[in-house]
Amino acid sequence: MTPNLLYVIVVGVLFATGVSLLLERSLTRIVMGVILLGNGANLLILLGGKAGGAPIVGATPDAEMSDPLPQIMILTAIVITLGMTAFLLALAYRSWALTGHDEVQDDVEDRRIMRLAEQDEGPGTDDTEAGAPR
Repeated sequence: MTPNLLYVIVVGVLFATGVSLLLERSLTRIVMGVILLGNGANLLILLGGKAGGAPIVGATPDAEMSDPLPQIMILTAIVITLGMTAFLLALAYRSWALTGHDEVQDDVEDRRIMRLAEQDEGPGTDDTEAGAPR
């Protein structure tokens, strides 16, 4: 069975859009990216399955049954995506309640690393030798 070209394009678009949304700083867009990645993964797993009858013994001859493993994997992926979405929505709501926006702020350590990278120190210098952070 060859996959339909439309499904392959849709999977590619879902993955590309999901990854680009995950790279944003807004938690709302991160949630949307996780949802799109989950749906793309479900379609990708669906492309690997063989078309056929319902995998119920007695309802369909054995040779014509579809493989139930991709269906089980899709159900598992749906549950995992739902759990991740619920967690991220709770995180976004908590961020909104505390700060009034859902923008992810830079971490103190991230700022320190950026400052060190801007100074472009030579190799062999160690930040811990100075004793105190700059």
